[in-house]
Amino acid sequence: MPTTLPPPAPAAAPERGTPQRAPSWSMPLWAAVAAAAAAGVFLDVASAPVGWWPLAFVSVTVALLSLIGRSIGGALLVGTVFGTVFYTAHLVWVGEFLGPVPWLALAGLEAILFGVGAVPIALAYRWTARHRPRGAVQLLAVPLLVGGLWAVREVVMGAWPYSGFPWARVGMTQVGGPFVEVASWTGVTGLSFLIVMVCAAVVQWLRAGGFRFARGLLPVGVVAVLLAVMPQFPTTAAGAFRVGWVQGNGPTGYFDVKAPGDVLAAQTSATSPLYGQPMDLLAWPEGGVDADPLSDPAAAAALDRVVKAARAPLLMNAATTRGGDVFNTSLLWTADPADRQWHDKVNPVPFGEYVPDRWFYELIVPDLVGLIQREYTPGTNPPLVQVGDVGVGLAICFDVIYDTVIWDGAQQGAQMFVFQTNNADFRGTDENLQQLAFARMRAIETGRAVVNVSTVGTSQVIAPDGTTLDSIGVDTSGAAVSTVPLRTGLTPSIVLGPWLTGFIVLASGVALAAAGFSHRARTRSGDTNHPTGRRSLR
Repeated sequence: MPTTLPPPAPAAAPERGTPQRAPSWSMPLWAAVAAAAAAGVFLDVASAPVGWWPLAFVSVTVALLSLIGRSIGGALLVGTVFGTVFYTAHLVWVGEFLGPVPWLALAGLEAILFGVGAVPIALAYRWTARHRPRGAVQLLAVPLLVGGLWAVREVVMGAWPYSGFPWARVGMTQVGGPFVEVASWTGVTGLSFLIVMVCAAVVQWLRAGGFRFARGLLPVGVVAVLLAVMPQFPTTAAGAFRVGWVQGNGPTGYFDVKAPGDVLAAQTSATSPLYGQPMDLLAWPEGGVDADPLSDPAAAAALDRVVKAARAPLLMNAATTRGGDVFNTSLLWTADPADRQWHDKVNPVPFGEYVPDRWFYELIVPDLVGLIQREYTPGTNPPLVQVGDVGVGLAICFDVIYDTVIWDGAQQGAQMFVFQTNNADFRGTDENLQQLAFARMRAIETGRAVVNVSTVGTSQVIAPDGTTLDSIGVDTSGAAVSTVPLRTGLTPSIVLGPWLTGFIVLASGVALAAAGFSHRARTRSGDTNHPTGRRSLR
């Protein structure tokens, strides 16, 4: 007679009536560390500039599998390994002009925070292990909780410390993929949540039996179909706007050899081919003027000549001093001084544009800290200028990665965006393309055209659907006049973004706490059919 092998017997038979917990799928610690390292590589390749977006799903799935069955110490180790591999590779451009110390310091900090954020995910798996493998808790509730906890980690790392660094987010890997339109409904945080939830649902399906349990794919299938078919939220056409934009390719790097006025001269020279062409606005990049036109008569006169020749207002950027404070300022320079408007950068870059707790860091790396003499003050004015009856939203350089800056601009009435940046300190690296991916995401998220203008490239004009209309490559001087569509109406990501982010954080925290209380109560009542989490490192 044919025989079949019986399933392996459990280590200890549960008491009658006690539900069997989900198979642990727990890797040995060494294998989990190796898997986490591979997942870090996958996430880097999924991100710009390579942008192989499917690898994000592979990365997250492998990372989650590596956390199942981990103790607190084990989860911290595994998560930190993932973060170390990913951030060290992804942020290598940070050390381009200041050497390895800033690069390794930032990558190390992000890796530690990432590792700390892995602990709640491991606890979620441990505290829900007693539930039936094919029940609603394992197949629905756990993926929701894990997706939420991953998103919470991104939110926290994007806000703390020193205003955070929301540069690398799972949702951003999808900017070149078929699911990116969902960001117009959920924002980047919501998109990250959905991607991780899908991966977590796949993990739970595998734990419940995989292909032997086909209907367990239903939650995954429903969410995946929604991600695939969800169109971009439509905004309303409101005419067109002619923008002249100039990439001067001047000596704008921190250590570039230059004389006062060289940057302004490079921008002015690159602008001259546009004179005589009709335009509604002329846009220059961050740092396109190397003097404060509010206090330097020669710089002000040069800008007056540009405005007169272009027959259009000039959106430029310079360091300005007002009331003893220094700001990174975008100025709408007009022929009539009474019509001039400005916006100050909301989030100056720590250790780039100011040094937090300077006294402390001078004790550690006095030479590096001493290079940063200027201390920029955070701006508080709206990220918007009004050009006639058209609202132009703004984000200065790394401010493009902060959701609230973009949301504020759209809510204030932006019908298009101009993002000004200076990438000169990162020539020859992936930084400009990683930042450009954010510009594309913001166009899709808000349903508005974006003019992303850099000092040295890459500069692009991006349509509201994320497609590229015009482009100037790196290390090239160039200028163009582009007609961009204007849009009105707010996408759900803008209206609901702050509320959705807050809800994910609150709901995930409450759900994890509830799982913890339930786990503790059953442990005290003598239920030994699930792990207690008391091993020091696993």
